[in-house]
Amino acid sequence: MSFEFLNPVEEAVIAHLALLPNLSLGKSIQIHSKQNGLPDLEGAHVAIIGVLDGRRSEDNFGTGTNYSVIRKYLYQLFPGNWFSKIIDLGDIPQGEDEEDTYFVLQEIISHLVKENIIPIIIGGGQDLTYANYRAYDQLEQSVNLTVVDTKFDLGTIEDEISSVSYLSKIVMEKPSNLFNYSNIGYQTYFNSQEEIDLLEKLYFDIYRLGEITNDVKLVEPILRDTDVVSIDIGAVRRAEAPANNNAVPNGFYGEAICAISRYAGISDKVSSFGIYEYNPKLDEKDQTAHLIAQMIWYFIEGYNFRINEYPFASKTAYKKYIVPIDDTVINFFKSNKSDRWWMEVEHPNNKTTKHTLIPCTYQDYLRTGNQVIPERWWKTFRKLN
Repeated sequence: MSFEFLNPVEEAVIAHLALLPNLSLGKSIQIHSKQNGLPDLEGAHVAIIGVLDGRRSEDNFGTGTNYSVIRKYLYQLFPGNWFSKIIDLGDIPQGEDEEDTYFVLQEIISHLVKENIIPIIIGGGQDLTYANYRAYDQLEQSVNLTVVDTKFDLGTIEDEISSVSYLSKIVMEKPSNLFNYSNIGYQTYFNSQEEIDLLEKLYFDIYRLGEITNDVKLVEPILRDTDVVSIDIGAVRRAEAPANNNAVPNGFYGEAICAISRYAGISDKVSSFGIYEYNPKLDEKDQTAHLIAQMIWYFIEGYNFRINEYPFASKTAYKKYIVPIDDTVINFFKSNKSDRWWMEVEHPNNKTTKHTLIPCTYQDYLRTGNQVIPERWWKTFRKLN
């Protein structure tokens, strides 16, 4: 696939590189510039790409423009002891209509994922999550989607797709590749009880802001079983990230959203990562741009600490714990390498595969020992059967 139509990184940002120390990230990233052209995909692990389209972002006029400030702050950060080759492909220009932008983004993500390159998408409206999800149609696999947002953005199937109605399209439209949807950080008063009940009936995983802020480690097993991660920057409290017209007083602190980004990077399964709804017109002293740059840094940091435990190469690398509960038995597996936990879910109706392993926590193992079935085990069992 040719990426020649992409806009190069702005010349002002390229010129700023000359002022940076030799060990800064900007000196090691291969960048799409007017002078040097597109970077080579060969050997790349992570590809940054902006999407200059915010037309379907609800009540956030100004999003989908000017990612130069984010890049400036990202390039001046220092990498850790990283092995990954990072490239910046520049920006997807706004299409003639929104569907044109979706199509181009979909094709690019699909191509990168096939090449085992993880796209980091900077948007633009969160409706772009729909195009990200549709990129997996060509990969012929089921998809687990995790969204970090104050709202579910469910809408109805009759609504035009937008940043507040894309989820119904993902859930209802064919081909239906979605296996699981997780929301991290929703705030109850922004979501109707009918929506909450519907997502529960679909056996999706939804976690209130308070649950996660009390223990951010809860997101690790969720993200360990996720393909696509979509973050609405409005999930961060307004005081920490003002560059969103829909930002609200409550939300994640900067360190929490960076921890979530790192957990996404560590996940062996996450193959695309997007941050949306950044509005540079509202960014006081570039605070949000600086935070997004750090979120990207933490994602890449996490990627460099992946240990390739998914899927299992050999069960001999794990300790098995058998826990009888009621009329069944739940098998748990603990990694000898990372001490992370998985639990086995039966689905006898499947003729080819009798068991599925899903990530869990040590607390899930303890609760099962106390004869309490873990909620994620139960939801997965119901979906499979």
